[in-house]
Amino acid sequence: MATATLALQRQLVERDLPRTVDALHPLLCRRPEFAMLKGRSNYLCLHRLHEGMPQDEEEGLFDQFEAAAPTSKLGQDLLRLRDWSDETETGDRDDLTPGVSDRAWSQVSVSSRECLGATKCAYGAECFAEMARERAKLAEVVVTNHALLAIDAIEGAPVLPQHEVLIVDEAHELVSRVTGVATGELTPGQVNRAVRRAAKLVNEKAADQLQTAAEGFERLMELALPGRLEEIPEDLGYALMALRDACRTVISAIGATRDKSVQDEDAVRKQALASVESVHDVAERITHGSEWDVVWYERHDRFGASLRVAPMSVSGLLREKLFTDRSVVLTSATLKLGGDFNGVGASLGLGPEGAEGDDLPQWKGVDVGSPFDYPRQGILYVAKHLARPARDGDRADMLDELTELIQAAGGRTLGLFSSMRAAQLAAEELRVRIPEFPILLQGEETLGELIKNFAADPRTCLFGTLSLWQGVDVPGPSCQLVVMDKIPFPRPDDPLMSARQKAVEEAGGNGFMAVAATHAALLMAQGAGRLVRASGDRGVVAVLDQRLATARYGSYLKASLPDFWYTTDRNQVRKSLAAIDAAAQQAEAEAEAREQAQTEAQ
Repeated sequence: MATATLALQRQLVERDLPRTVDALHPLLCRRPEFAMLKGRSNYLCLHRLHEGMPQDEEEGLFDQFEAAAPTSKLGQDLLRLRDWSDETETGDRDDLTPGVSDRAWSQVSVSSRECLGATKCAYGAECFAEMARERAKLAEVVVTNHALLAIDAIEGAPVLPQHEVLIVDEAHELVSRVTGVATGELTPGQVNRAVRRAAKLVNEKAADQLQTAAEGFERLMELALPGRLEEIPEDLGYALMALRDACRTVISAIGATRDKSVQDEDAVRKQALASVESVHDVAERITHGSEWDVVWYERHDRFGASLRVAPMSVSGLLREKLFTDRSVVLTSATLKLGGDFNGVGASLGLGPEGAEGDDLPQWKGVDVGSPFDYPRQGILYVAKHLARPARDGDRADMLDELTELIQAAGGRTLGLFSSMRAAQLAAEELRVRIPEFPILLQGEETLGELIKNFAADPRTCLFGTLSLWQGVDVPGPSCQLVVMDKIPFPRPDDPLMSARQKAVEEAGGNGFMAVAATHAALLMAQGAGRLVRASGDRGVVAVLDQRLATARYGSYLKASLPDFWYTTDRNQVRKSLAAIDAAAQQAEAEAEAREQAQTEAQ
């Protein structure tokens, strides 16, 4: 069984599967065993903990516990990890409470490429990641995540135990997660790290060849402009071939040398090899060139330029690697877009439902309905009177509308914005306009902390972008208004999305509907799903984008949302919000009075 995130894996193992096992016990006369399996970097590495970690600039390893000042946050985290390693039975990062920073965790964990392997490692017999894999082999149900499933299927690296049935939860996420695993990246920092790690382990000639190739690549990247590369420019082609060939030389040289003066040579060699191989693989993939790959430059304010490559489509990969030799059940609250399953089916490599063909897996779609009464519990309001949103344009009328809606709702608002910039502007403006309603902004705190604070105070609002569209579960009166600032189409300059759209058009299809509208429909369905999380929830989903009511594709997007009562009447929606707010306030006052009476009685 695979789900989208580590948090959902945990929910399945701690909440959902124990209940399922209890329900099945009388029927099966036994209790099925289940286990959770994550990627290797989620488990504490005893070798790295006890032997230290390879240092880029010097030979051998360094003791990260001595290197970090014990009074620093990093030093305290590392000391706590060392103490925890003696008492934990799983070594699973999620079992450490409170958690530690990513920086601290990276010093006591390894990727699968950096791992020495259980047979070569002095701590192989006690390895937490290996123990998790052994538990998974013995269990009847293994709970993993989409990324690990993709690595297992696509890279041909057998990570998961043999299985006959696969259940993919949150299946609407599968395409983007598989795309993420199948995406390669090259940055000057990553290449220079590979140079430093390999330099001490190979002869001077091989080290110089890689250094020269790295310098040539870095010079090119300084001039890189963001955007898709439909053809690889000649100078980039030469730079990548030089990198690929230098990496190949270094990989051979590392394999042929032994240097006893290097402390814990195997670990140092393994990390250097992992760095050089990842550079080689991406350089080789782009140099080799495939009509099925999209290549583009990206530029980040903090991290500079990167060169990325991703598959145009993962539907063929999924069809071949996932659906051919096992039964697969795909589940999600948002698989039905525009009224049927065919849109999501096509993105997963499946033909239309009922279609037959030699290479087409047969499938059947089942809508099991919802426990919620959407027309009675929620209203879908489209602000038809607002001006059509222009990209990065001034939306003063939208901010006026948002202010009035929050006031009518008494706070209780989750604001889902199509960009971080839009969320920041709205938060800054509304903190001045309506200071009586605290506004939390994504990025100012950890996501978990933000959601906890949002749920704790009904007058508080939470504004943010993509991860909030899917990651917020706040039942009750703290979330009674969900606002989307505009339809979340992919950016027109998104290289991968625009390449996919163009490919559909060249094949005679409707690229906009197949790619951009499907992307927007999925996100909107997920966003609207934040409103009703329990049978007693009431509220409004407000879309501040007139195109949902006026554009031809509006009916497709509306058909992808829960079946809320629909209106474009701004006065009606304000009255409804005020009534919902009044009812919630009354319920809160009654609960407070009951609590007070109980306290006095005691």
